[in-house]
Amino acid sequence: MELANIEKLLEKYLNAETSIAEEKELKNYFSQGNVAPHLKEYETLFGYFSTSKNERFTKTIQLKTKKVNWKWLSVAASIVLLVSVYTGYQKNQERKAEKIIAETQMALGMLSANLNKGTAAVAHLQQFETTKNKVFKQPK
Repeated sequence: MELANIEKLLEKYLNAETSIAEEKELKNYFSQGNVAPHLKEYETLFGYFSTSKNERFTKTIQLKTKKVNWKWLSVAASIVLLVSVYTGYQKNQERKAEKIIAETQMALGMLSANLNKGTAAVAHLQQFETTKNKVFKQPK
């Protein structure tokens, strides 16, 4: 291969502009052994790609799994459930109490209106009573 062509391909490779075929040409050139002295530094780079292709990891990987303590998780879920039920019950009780208060206020308002009517009627009766006593004086 021409040295000028290799240098152009190497420049393209360093600018990340090469195709796969061009990269194969570079790998072939640097794996032959007769590399130009000013390109010796790239020989180890392409040699690494060739040797790393054949490497395999053979050790077993042990994964540490965390054991979930379901006992405490169920206790926490029970507590959350109880708190939510209790607060829902309290809100329901508050709504019932507000409804009862509103109904009581309405009933007391109606009672007050009727008592005011009765008071007006009693005032008329009182006036009638005083007039009757004037007309019919009672002996002492």
